[in-house]
Amino acid sequence: MTDRRLSTSARLTQCLTDRRLDRRSVLSLGLGFGTLLTLSACTPHDSGSLAEGEPVRGGVLTYFEPQTWTLLYPPSVGFYPNGGIMNNISARLLWQDPETLELHPWLATDLPETDADATTYTFTIRKGVTYSDGSPLTPENVAKNFDLFGRGDESRTLPVSEQISNYERSEVLDGNRVRFHFSAPSPGFAQATSTMNAGLLADSTLDLDAEGFGPGGATQIHTCGPFHITAETIGTKLSVRAREDYDWAPPHLKHQGRAHLDGIDYLTNNEYSVRIGAVLSGQADGVRDVQAPDESRVTEQGLRLYAKATNGINNSINLRFRHDLLSDIDVRRALIAAIDRQEIVDKLFTPNYPLATGLLAKGAMGYVDQSGSWDFDPEKANRLLDQAGWSERNGQGYRVKDGQPLALTVNIALPQPRSNEVQTLIQQHLRRVGVRLSINPGDQSKQTLDALELDTVQIYHSMVARADFDNLRSNYSSVNRDVFLNGVDRTDADDDSVDPKIDELLETLAAEPNQEKRQEAAEAVQNYLVDQAYVLPFFEEPQVFAFRRRVHGFTTEPVGRPDFYSTWLAGEK
Repeated sequence: MTDRRLSTSARLTQCLTDRRLDRRSVLSLGLGFGTLLTLSACTPHDSGSLAEGEPVRGGVLTYFEPQTWTLLYPPSVGFYPNGGIMNNISARLLWQDPETLELHPWLATDLPETDADATTYTFTIRKGVTYSDGSPLTPENVAKNFDLFGRGDESRTLPVSEQISNYERSEVLDGNRVRFHFSAPSPGFAQATSTMNAGLLADSTLDLDAEGFGPGGATQIHTCGPFHITAETIGTKLSVRAREDYDWAPPHLKHQGRAHLDGIDYLTNNEYSVRIGAVLSGQADGVRDVQAPDESRVTEQGLRLYAKATNGINNSINLRFRHDLLSDIDVRRALIAAIDRQEIVDKLFTPNYPLATGLLAKGAMGYVDQSGSWDFDPEKANRLLDQAGWSERNGQGYRVKDGQPLALTVNIALPQPRSNEVQTLIQQHLRRVGVRLSINPGDQSKQTLDALELDTVQIYHSMVARADFDNLRSNYSSVNRDVFLNGVDRTDADDDSVDPKIDELLETLAAEPNQEKRQEAAEAVQNYLVDQAYVLPFFEEPQVFAFRRRVHGFTTEPVGRPDFYSTWLAGEK
């Protein structure tokens, strides 16, 4: 992994410590009335500042999420509430260190054997592993998992995993080994097997359809991780409990055997004041999505604040160039020049949200420094819009051309921090240069559906994190998340508005087995997207958690999903 070009500082996460600091603490940042201390990442085998003393067994941790989970089919758990559950109930073939990003064996006995062009991967499967329904982990079961994840099943509305490229078939070699075949190089596959998107499922669970993986079906989802689902109250609560027989943690970890906690109750409430209030008052142990203005409040009251950099594609807006109003590159460049990214960061966030210097965070695989690509220059914005033919203004001061106003709509990215506030500031920035921006209303379901329609949402706010080069493909490819709505098979794509070069560059990246060349391919993708003024990144997005002081040993996986395997409780709330 010597070619990842990881910045040491970018790999740091922020943790609030006790009075005792180990010598890995590197930076103290004043945050209003409170103080946040930045430390190196906490991993399950070295939980850093959030581990004090010897772990204690027992207790159920109560933990709040801002949105309820929607689907527990592993390839679809990129949504943070989904992934936060799947990361704790599942086990995977490999384990990725959240700090170094190195891969280690987990349910495989070693790293896979692969050929030079990364078209076959052979895993030897660990013995003695069972699912929560009592069935064993076998090579046949592993093969069945990846045949589903790699191909999907349209008849059951189960999609192909966006993290697995060019999957062809599985082959069970004997009682211990399974081999996976790919139609073209798939260099990201090994890392893909370490993510919660490849959490292995029992045969009975693999037979479910999409509805079976959704709300109401949680207790029939059988996995082989340290926790298993025991109860569900649709929309408000999901309970997981420790498996007493769990004894197959990644072998190199210090903690082995049963989880320290007896279980976790995942609670959901869409009212932020309720969630943060429950933790501050001691009615709950932890919460995700602490908003930036409350960071100092959390630390002042003596709670633990943990901000984990997600090290992926930065929090950004994507300009859907296929829409008539955004088809002119000068218009896109004008919008970018009109938006003051620094004001967004300064007004709405804390130093845990550093200004983006590229499409990717500094700690992400494939990062390239693109500083200077998005300078705030309203005069330039006005000049470009005039040149593009938008020189006239209506009575409200908005630009018009041929009687049509320059009016665009952006979604609210509910999983992203302060999305509505971010878009409100952008609305003001664009208003100053005569562009009308509307903010799309509605809950998560409505935002998801509306974002699929080019005529409804022309500017798409999002981010995505994966600790691999293929993160770029997951977000921008027309066969994955397709943030630009750039697929040639779309019913609204029957003209020359599609840009095929994006997919071409991404396919080159996905099929390149050489690490150094993968970096070059990743840079080519990012440079093209910047040159075409398709994306404007704002900041490197963290996941920010608050915990009562009795919570110890909390960690996350590489992109910020909670990992409660080594967490333990001591004392009063």
